[in-house]
Amino acid sequence: PLGGRFAPAPPEGFADYAVEVPGQGDRFVPYAPVDPEAPALIVAGREFSGAEVVERARAEASGLGLTGPGVRILSGLPYDTWEGLSAGLYGPLASGGSVVLCRHLELAGAGVVDQRIEAERVSATAR
Repeated sequence: PLGGRFAPAPPEGFADYAVEVPGQGDRFVPYAPVDPEAPALIVAGREFSGAEVVERARAEASGLGLTGPGVRILSGLPYDTWEGLSAGLYGPLASGGSVVLCRHLELAGAGVVDQRIEAERVSATAR
């Protein structure tokens, strides 16, 4: 079973992956301390510090419809602008939401986009 353990024991000749390879929590510790005022991002010719990226992402998340954990946004915006990065990466991270990335939404018919929104259980869009 996916990620679960065999009960009571794995079939003959099989190893129980969940026992053999214990899961590890998602933890990140940087090798060197991160200065929040140091340059962290350059987009469209503008430089942002790490603190600015976080502050702006948090401030703009609700305007994108990212109102809290579990909210899903469908974004078709490119990553070469702040708007695209905010909708497709930083906003969802700052709000605890998630993102469905779709390329070339302008080529898809309205019905196709509506089907994607329904199938992905999207609650906000950025196009």
